[in-house]
Amino acid sequence: MSDASRQPSLWHAFLAYYRPHLGLFLADTLAALVLAGIDLAFPQILRNLTNGLFMQGANAIIAALPWVAFGLVALYALRYLCRWFVSSWGHIMGARMEAAMRQDLFDAYERFSFSFYDKRNTGDLMSRVTNDLFDIAEAAHHGPEWLVICSLEIVGSFVLLAFISWELSLALAVTAGLLLAFGLWGNRRLADTFRDNRRKIAQVNAQLEDSLAGARVVKAFANEDVESAKFATSNDAYLDSKVRNYLALGRFTASVSGFTGVLYVVIVVFGGWLVAQGRLQAVDLATYALYVSMFLSPIQTLLDFTEMFQKAKAGFERFYEVVTMQPDVQERPGAHDLQLSEGRVRYDNVSFDYDGDDERGRDGAHVLKGMTLEMKPGKTLALVGPSGGGKSTTCALLPRFYDVASGSVSIDGQDVRDVTLSSLRRAIGLVQQDVYLFDGTIGENIAYGRPGATQAEIKAAARAANIAEFIESLPQGYETRVGERGARLSGGQKQRVSIARVFLKDPQILVLDEATSALDNESELAVQESLARLAKGRTTLVIAHRLSTIRTADEIATVQDGRIVERGTHEQLMLRDGVYARYYRMQFER
Repeated sequence: MSDASRQPSLWHAFLAYYRPHLGLFLADTLAALVLAGIDLAFPQILRNLTNGLFMQGANAIIAALPWVAFGLVALYALRYLCRWFVSSWGHIMGARMEAAMRQDLFDAYERFSFSFYDKRNTGDLMSRVTNDLFDIAEAAHHGPEWLVICSLEIVGSFVLLAFISWELSLALAVTAGLLLAFGLWGNRRLADTFRDNRRKIAQVNAQLEDSLAGARVVKAFANEDVESAKFATSNDAYLDSKVRNYLALGRFTASVSGFTGVLYVVIVVFGGWLVAQGRLQAVDLATYALYVSMFLSPIQTLLDFTEMFQKAKAGFERFYEVVTMQPDVQERPGAHDLQLSEGRVRYDNVSFDYDGDDERGRDGAHVLKGMTLEMKPGKTLALVGPSGGGKSTTCALLPRFYDVASGSVSIDGQDVRDVTLSSLRRAIGLVQQDVYLFDGTIGENIAYGRPGATQAEIKAAARAANIAEFIESLPQGYETRVGERGARLSGGQKQRVSIARVFLKDPQILVLDEATSALDNESELAVQESLARLAKGRTTLVIAHRLSTIRTADEIATVQDGRIVERGTHEQLMLRDGVYARYYRMQFER
C-alpha cells in the first residue's frame, strides 16, 4: 500500500487518540490562544501608549502609570497561568496519549502468533514502544499548541502590519510565501532521513538486546571483542544515518535563516524608501520592525517543528504498522469455548510449512506432510525422530501457536480453529525444555499457572512437582526472587517450578516438549517423577530425545520428514526393527 493511500487512515488513527482527552485538549488550545493574544497585544499597547498617553504632559503620564502597571501585571499574571497550564497539563495530555498508544502496541504484540516473533527482533519491538512513542507524545502536545499560537501570531501580526503599511506588507507576504514554500519542500526531503534514523536505532537496540541476552555465552567464549565489533557496526550505521540527517537539517535551517535575512533587507530598504517618500512615518517603521519579529518568530517555530514532526511521523508510521497488522492466528466469527469430555486429540492429514520469507532462515519447505495421528484419552503418546522432523511443530499446532496449512487438528471432535483461543489454551498444559521464569518470586511464577490462586494451592502444586522442600529451605521461601529468566535457580529447579505452575493450571491435555533433555541425571530423575505424576490421567503428548524416558509410554510414534512412519509400544517397535529400533540401539548399544 502506498504512503498516499495510507495517509488518511494514518491521520485519522492519530487524531483518535485526542478523543478521550477532548476537554483537556480544548482547554490547552484556549490557553494557547490567550498566550498568543497577549503576546500579540503588547506591541500594539506600546504603540498606542507611545502615540497617545506618552505624548501628554508629565502629570497625566504619572497619574495613569499605576493603572497601566496594574493592567500589565494582570495581563502577565494571566499569561503566567496560561503558560503553566500549557506546559504542565499539555504535557500530561501528551503523556496520557503516549501511555494509551503504548498499551495498544503491547496489546497488539500479545495478539500475534509465534510466526510474528519468528521474523522480528526483540530490540526492534522494544524500540517501537520506547523511542518512537516518546517522539509521538512530544509532537502530540507541542503540535496543536504551536499551530494555534503560531497561526494566530502570524495572521494577527500580519493584519496589524497591513494597517501600518499595506505596501510593505505586500513585499513581506511575497517573501514569507517563498519561505513557507521552501519549508514545505525541505520538509519532504527530511522525511526519508528520519525514517532511516528509526530503522537504524531499532537495529542498535536489536544488537544490544541480543548481546546482553547472550552475555553468559559471550563470557564463556571470551568473545567480548567480537560483540563489541558487531555493536560498533550497527552503532556506526546509526551514526552515519544521524550525520546525513543533520547535514540535511543544517542545509534546511541555514536556508531558512537566509530567507529571514532577505526579508529583513526588504523591510529596511523598502521601508526606508517609503519613509523617504513620506508614505510611512519613522516611528511606524520602528513599530513595523517590532511586529516583523513577531511575524517571523512563529514561522521560525513552525519550521523548527519540522524536525519534531518528522520524527513523530516516522514513529507513528512504525506504530501504526503494528497495531493495524492482523494476526495470522485469529478466532473465527462465532467461535465457542472448547467443550472437553474425554480429551481425545486427532491430527487429520495435517500439512504445515513456515513462511518462506522467514528472516531466521527457514526455507519454507513443508515441515509436516499429510500427518495423521490420534491420541487416546488419558494416555501418553511419545513422538521420536530426528531433529527437524516435525515433532515440536506437531506440538505447537495443538494450542494454535501456528495454524495448519491443510488438514485439521481436533480435540473431542472439535476443530481447534472453531473454538476460542483462551478456552483452548486453558485446556492444554505445556512444559518445554527452555523454561522461562519471570523476574519475580517463586510463588508468583508458580501462580502464573492460575492467577488468583491461594497460597495453599500454590504450595500444593509445589509439593506435587517435588520442589516444595527446596523452596521451604530458602530463607525467604516462596518470596525468594528468581532473577531474570530464573538465573538464580538451577535447570532442574526451574523445570520443577514450571511443572508446578502446570499442576496449578490443572489442564486435561499435556504437552511435554523435551522437558528433561538439558538436565543432569539427578535433576532428570526428580523431574521425571514430577512429570509422571502430572501426566497421570491426562492425555499427554511427549517429545524426548532420550528414549529411556519414554519407554513406558502407552504408545510411541516415529516422525520422519513430516510423517508418521511407525507407531506402537516400545516392545512392538523394537520387534519391528525399524527406525525407532535403530535410534534406540544408537543410544544404548554404542
